[in-house]
Amino acid sequence: MRKRLNTMSRYLTLSALLLALTTAAAAPIGEYQTRAEFLQSALGSAQPPSATIWLDDQTRPRIADILGRSPDMLRVRYWHEGARTAWIIDEIGKEKPITFGIVVANGEIHALHVLQFRESRGWEIRYPFFTEQFANVRLSGSNSLDRRIDSISGATLSVNAATKVARLALLLDEHARRTNTAIADTP
Repeated sequence: MRKRLNTMSRYLTLSALLLALTTAAAAPIGEYQTRAEFLQSALGSAQPPSATIWLDDQTRPRIADILGRSPDMLRVRYWHEGARTAWIIDEIGKEKPITFGIVVANGEIHALHVLQFRESRGWEIRYPFFTEQFANVRLSGSNSLDRRIDSISGATLSVNAATKVARLALLLDEHARRTNTAIADTP
């Protein structure tokens, strides 16, 4: 009986060790796409033209409404090519920032990517089944998206972060078009 318990104990220990190693190897935390890779895929160049917009008194309250807090930035850098703008924005999921890359064309989201994920939960938002929901989404008059984004069970805070940055990128794109004539609009 004692020998059988020792064998079972070793089996459980080995199983726990294998589970821990498998979980660590599949850890969702990491950089999925570099800034250069994102810009290359978004605008066709790893170093497209960039510009900076300064946040004005009209835009800051709208950003605060989207983020649920006062913005901690005075200016925002973005990249552009023709009618497309690319934004790299960090937003807190639960405790740590998630880095998103958002491509906006003609006032609507063309693509949303998770570039770097640092949280222990909610990493499922990086997959196309989630990010593709943002394609062709626009801002409505109330700074909300014109379409409902489906959530993911267990990833609510990460989904909220993605939705906030989508709204923010659309607002910043609108601001950039209003203040920068270098961005070409297409019919």
